[in-house]
Amino acid sequence: MAKMWAGRTDGGVDSLADDYNSSIRFDSRMYKQDITGSIAHAAMLSAKGIITDAEADQIIDGLTGILSDIDNGSLKIDLTCEDIHMFVEQTLTERIGDAGKKLHTARSRNDQVALDVRMYLREECDRISDLVRKLTIAVVEKAEEYKTAIMPGYTHLQRAQPIVFGHHLLAYAWMLTRDLDRLADCRSRINLSPIGCCALAGTTYNTDRRMEAERLDFEGVIPNSLDGVSDRDFCIELASALSILMTHLSRFSEEIILWSSWEFRFIELSDSYTTGSSIMPQKKNPDMAELTRGKTGRVYGDLITLLTVMKGLPLAYNKDMQEDKEAIFDACDTVKMCVGVFTGMIESMRANTEEMLKAARGGFMAATDLADYLVCRGLPFRSAYKISGQIVAECIRRGEVLETLPIDIYRSYSELFEPDLYEVIDLKACVERRISEGGTSVTSVEKQISEIKGILL
Repeated sequence: MAKMWAGRTDGGVDSLADDYNSSIRFDSRMYKQDITGSIAHAAMLSAKGIITDAEADQIIDGLTGILSDIDNGSLKIDLTCEDIHMFVEQTLTERIGDAGKKLHTARSRNDQVALDVRMYLREECDRISDLVRKLTIAVVEKAEEYKTAIMPGYTHLQRAQPIVFGHHLLAYAWMLTRDLDRLADCRSRINLSPIGCCALAGTTYNTDRRMEAERLDFEGVIPNSLDGVSDRDFCIELASALSILMTHLSRFSEEIILWSSWEFRFIELSDSYTTGSSIMPQKKNPDMAELTRGKTGRVYGDLITLLTVMKGLPLAYNKDMQEDKEAIFDACDTVKMCVGVFTGMIESMRANTEEMLKAARGGFMAATDLADYLVCRGLPFRSAYKISGQIVAECIRRGEVLETLPIDIYRSYSELFEPDLYEVIDLKACVERRISEGGTSVTSVEKQISEIKGILL
């Protein structure tokens, strides 16, 4: 098949090299954006008198028909074409004749592909944001369900202080709200039009870039033509935002994997989001969480690919930049799948509140409150800290917990202890005394839930 760019060369390319050079296998997913952009371009050419109104009508009708035929399956994308842009233009010319050859006036594939990618990723940002919003709502609703369920809070994966499960879940909800902010911020920089930059230097035709941008719902145009065709910051920025999102999902996955283990038994995942073993019938594996944790590395790899492709490129366009699409498309596809599955997994997750409470009691969670009890009675904190540590060691030797250790044992360490200390070290009381803003008290958790719902709904 003759190449539409044949001229300086005869267009004859070795078959292996031709396949190597082709991008239609992965850029064909942008056919709607390519056709929509071309319709806007034809309208602009007509408005500026560069082509006639009749020619523009022919082109627009032809493009509309191609879009409809691809959508309904009557037109198959020819994978022997070099890219989706050439396929659309070639099909248009076959259908309407010479008028189709005028579509590419005052345009290059360089600004055309930059336009298509921006339009596509703009929509992907919206799709991913919708999925993240649904996941965040699922996490918030689960936090509301378990806003009074006491569990151990950890540092260094060692039991540290009592918190409520809802508070723990809300930490992830807040992370996800930041992910939404990053996606929205990234989208604003995606939403600038490069069309009209042409190959690199603009064009001699009296075009109207802003008209095209407005028709395509862009917020403005990229002011420098070199930058317009060679910028892929927006791909890198989106991949970075998606990588951070996957970091959050991976951390959450790790905790879900731990919590659902027999050693913790804090949660139980629905059978719909677990698998069995091929040999061990007792197993209930948290495969969806594990896959999410694993796929995080894949998205990181896509980000590194984009950074590496762009790091040494001179201005303006270079063929290396064709590698942007597979990486950013894969990152988007992977994130959408992970977030979608994760939402169902969280919605159907059940907490074993008794196991959580048992673990909190067995971990001497109230040791800090015990020290604070002595401080409130005049003992310096470091002295109170030491006595509390000694009492924990005493509990371990006796097989007791702080709540069951007799008062006479407490008083053997300090005469400041009185029977009211049991009210202070009650785990529910420990939680409720965390009254500082953002703390784990039920009132604080309810306030956070209200704040996040205000952001999302």
